[in-house]
Amino acid sequence: MKKIEAIIRKSKFSDVKNALHDVGVNFFSYWDVTGLGNEKEGHVYRGVTYSTSDIQRRYLSIVVNNDFEEVTIKAILDSAGTGNVGDGKIFVSEIKEVYRIRTKEKGGQTLR
Repeated sequence: MKKIEAIIRKSKFSDVKNALHDVGVNFFSYWDVTGLGNEKEGHVYRGVTYSTSDIQRRYLSIVVNNDFEEVTIKAILDSAGTGNVGDGKIFVSEIKEVYRIRTKEKGGQTLR
């Protein structure tokens, strides 16, 4: 099993959520987060410069069976990208075991 964590633009969340549902990923958790990026210059709006060092993003946490890893990552890459700096990152890590609390089952079948 894999844990896929993605930090994406808040404006792309709906697109990513729909793409994940389209490939069969129907459960994940998400949080609104603030991060620091590499962009050092501020943006000017109506003559006022605003700091862009604090970036509002959405953090997704998805656990999938190994056979869903590639389709999940592809869905995020295809739906979250704008081609601009700040599109986000995806992190993948190994999950040793998972348990369903209600039935006390363990293993990959608990993700279905």
